[in-house]
Parts: sequence; C-alpha cells; structure tokens
Amino acid sequence: MAKYKIAWMPGDGVGNDVMEAAKLSLDKLQLDAEYIPADIGWEFWKTEANPLPDRTIDILKNVDCALFGAITSMPKEECEAELIPELQGKGHVYSSPIVRLRQEFNLRTNLRPCKAYPGNPLNYKDGIDLVVFRENTEDLYSGVEFFPFPDEVREVVKKHNPRMARFDSHPSDEVAVSLRINTRTGCRNIITDAFELAKKTGRKSVTVVEKPNVIRETSGLMVRTAREVAKNYPGIELWETNIDAMCMWLIKNPMDYSVIVTSNMFGDIVSDLCAQLVGGLGFAASGNIGDKLAVFEPTHGSAPKYAGQYKVNPMAMLITTRMMLEWLGENDKADALENAIAAVIKEGKVRTYDMGGSNTTLEVGEAVAAKL
Repeated sequence: MAKYKIAWMPGDGVGNDVMEAAKLSLDKLQLDAEYIPADIGWEFWKTEANPLPDRTIDILKNVDCALFGAITSMPKEECEAELIPELQGKGHVYSSPIVRLRQEFNLRTNLRPCKAYPGNPLNYKDGIDLVVFRENTEDLYSGVEFFPFPDEVREVVKKHNPRMARFDSHPSDEVAVSLRINTRTGCRNIITDAFELAKKTGRKSVTVVEKPNVIRETSGLMVRTAREVAKNYPGIELWETNIDAMCMWLIKNPMDYSVIVTSNMFGDIVSDLCAQLVGGLGFAASGNIGDKLAVFEPTHGSAPKYAGQYKVNPMAMLITTRMMLEWLGENDKADALENAIAAVIKEGKVRTYDMGGSNTTLEVGEAVAAKL
C-alpha cells in the first residue's frame, strides 16, 4: 500500500501539459504515492453544470493532498452559453471550483513563494526571496454578493450606516453589492502562519499589507490583529503598509521585504506582482493549505490556446510540486527537486519560449528529472 494518496487534477488547458512534466520528476524521485485521477474543470461545467463534481469532493476527503494544474473561468453570461443545450435555462450558476475547494475544506492559508533563481533572464533582480501569505476563504472572495440589491437588505444597511442613503436615487436593479467579510479568527490564523514561517526560517520581518485608512473596519481588523499576534514573536519585526504603497515599494526596493501577509483580494494582487519580479507566472507556485488537506497549484491560468502544444513553462508546476513534497514531510526529496530546478535555470541550456528558448514543456521537465 502506498504511503501517500494524492489526488491528480490536471484541470483545463495546459494543466495536463505541466502536470505531465511534473510527473517525470515525481517518478524519478520514486515518491511512494498512489495518484488518484479526480475530475475538475470546464468540461464538467459544460456537460454536468458542475466544475467540481461531488465524486471529486469524495476523493478529496480520503487523500493526503492534491496536485492541481489549471482552471478556465468565464463571465456569468458566457458560462451559461457554454452549457450543453439540455442544461441551459435551468438556473445553473458557475462558481469557481478552486474557490469552492478552499471554502469546502477550509484551505485557509494560501502560501505563495516568489524566489529569483540565479540565471533566470526574467528576474527583476537576483536575490529576491519573498513569501506571500494570502488569507484564502474570506474577504471579497467569500461570494456574498447581490444583484439586484434587495430592498430589504438595502434598508437594513441604511439603518446601520447612513452612507447608504447616497445611493437612494439608484434603483435596485442598477446596484451590485459585494460584502467584504473578514473575521478575527481568519485574520489571526493567516498572520500566525506568517510569523511561524518567519520564525522557522530565520526571517526578520513580517509585513502586513492592507488599507485601514480607508477600509477602516475590515482592513483595520487585520492590522489590529497583526499587532496582537506580533507580541508573541519578539524577535520578528511587524511592518505595516497600504496595498497601493506596497506595490510601489516592491518595484523600488523588493529586497527590503521577506514575508508578506494580507487578506484574500489584496493577496491575489500583490502575489502576482511578486511573481513578475521573479520571472512571471511561469515561476509562480502556490499551496492552499488547511488543517486536514492541502491543494497545490501553479497560479497561472489554463491558456487554452496552448493546450496540448507543450509550449508553456512548467517551472511553476515543478516549484509547486516541491512545495507539496515539503508539506508531506519529504524534505530531502523537496530539496533535491529544488536543486534540480535551480541547476536547469542556471545552466540556461533548456528554456521555454518565455525565457527566450525553444524547448517544450516536456523537454524542460525531462531536463529537471535528469538532474535528479
């Protein structure tokens, strides 16, 4: 019986391409694992009106972790049009399967390392080594939205906040509302995770990124909670900055920062910026981590125009695989894979088109596996 059960979820577009490249290294490392195919993605939305079928949820309840490729998503009206004819007009509403996974399994921590590997021609600066902690289940991505805005909800909001009255001239069918919901528990968990990693790895600062001068209650809760948590880590400095200023400072002085922690939407934004500093989404890995399950995925999209062409850079998927190995406690294998990734990047002999080369996804995967 295999030591680990890993849900294998290529998803859409190039997801299959990059996961095939990652499997080469997993096989070379001889990870003692059973890889269990699990359905997820756009094809299942079109044919079943459910991009995350219940059978996949059942699989995920009985595995150690999951490796996930990429997902396709479209606006509301386009989603409806993509359904097979017999499912159209039935009131089906598309929801992101990865967001649902995060909420269904309370994958509360989104961890995104952004490291500039020497020899990468796409690095903004060599030596950048950032880790972004993004709260993963709350904030504007919690999915509590209204359109049209129900009159009874509008009246309740206006009763508790007179600023709502300035929208009285707009009828309900012209008002869309999203609720930004942050909880003290959610804030405390993600900030504690950030400080724990800083403590474990010897990093000297944690930067909380919010906008409390304008978004006073939700961002304010995050910052106040960060100040409370920081008291438990006297050897680590807490820095505070606004999201807009942080985007500027990361471009100007990326070497000044180490661990960044923020709420869901701000984390989505700032982690993509950090990814570009170290080569773009072709190098952007992430882990969605909960107490009982973790789902690991590169942060790039499905790039459907490249599906099956084995053109895209698999490094993000390979770095994601390294994260999975580390989370499983296979530290020697994780280190070996990172060393192999770094060696291929530094040599520069095998590169996909985004790095100025002409090699395929699988050729890069083969080069990394060969280093093992």
